[in-house]
Amino acid sequence: MLIKRSPNGIDLPFPSEITPRDVYESRRTFIRQLAVGTIAGGSLLEMANREAFAQGSSRAKLPGKANPAYIAHDKVTAYKDATTYNNFYEFGTDKSDPAENAHTLIPRPWTVSIEGEVKKPMTLDLDQLLKLAPLEERIYRLRCVEGWSMVIPWTGYSLSELIKKAEPTGNAKYVEFVSLADRKQMPGVGSRVLNWPYVEGLRMDEAMHPLALLTLGMYGELLPNQNGAPVRIVLPWKYGFKSAKSIVKIRFVKEQPRTAWNVAAPSEYGFYSNVNPEVDHPRWSQAAERRIGEDGFLAKKRKTLMFNGYSDVAPLYAGMDLKRFF
Repeated sequence: MLIKRSPNGIDLPFPSEITPRDVYESRRTFIRQLAVGTIAGGSLLEMANREAFAQGSSRAKLPGKANPAYIAHDKVTAYKDATTYNNFYEFGTDKSDPAENAHTLIPRPWTVSIEGEVKKPMTLDLDQLLKLAPLEERIYRLRCVEGWSMVIPWTGYSLSELIKKAEPTGNAKYVEFVSLADRKQMPGVGSRVLNWPYVEGLRMDEAMHPLALLTLGMYGELLPNQNGAPVRIVLPWKYGFKSAKSIVKIRFVKEQPRTAWNVAAPSEYGFYSNVNPEVDHPRWSQAAERRIGEDGFLAKKRKTLMFNGYSDVAPLYAGMDLKRFF
């Protein structure tokens, strides 16, 4: 993946502190209270926005019940770091570009079309996506192919919930995700870094795995623009670029999708892109990582875990040569 550096040649994270525990816990308590029962007087999204504005915040809360089965017990990355140091090439190639430029994205109104080999093609707006299944909070590790990682509390539900609603036919072998590509909203779409729109994909059994999260929020709030608003995928056992952002189309297809980075550099970015410390990127090792907000640039890196520590997915790849299918 092409990486721009700061003038001194070093990519450095923002040195912010972790959110105080009491603040984070009080926010989660409020979220759980919202999640109990049906909210009267408007949609979930409207209620969340009203509550945010009443508290003098521009960040709308999003209800989600903590799921203890999907809680990484690592220290949670500070909100500031997670929202100011990330990849979203539609807004630029520097790590700080998405936070600086994504204010031009218009996340509402928004629709996602479900197409291809399904019995029930449909178009869902954001409020329909919010109501499609009970929202959960899951704390996932996220490992980037460049060698850095974070730990983020996401809000959403298993992608399989949407897939079951669409009722794929027997011809559906893969799921393809297509991101928005609008030059008026996304200045990076004019670059030649990639062929636009950004496309990602999964094999059907990967998409159906309960870890695959259709994501609508993070840190108990709606997704910020720079992190893929208003809807994205989070796949914690794969490198971060596999988790498509700002999705406008989900297609069920017979053939393996031609994904953005696999097309741009097939020798460097395989279709599967599972986190694997034993398979190096052609230009650097994948055996260790730097945790943003915890590990200083000069500190000793921590070891990377196979499948990023999510061993539940290992049966999906039984019998496969993971050096060939990287």
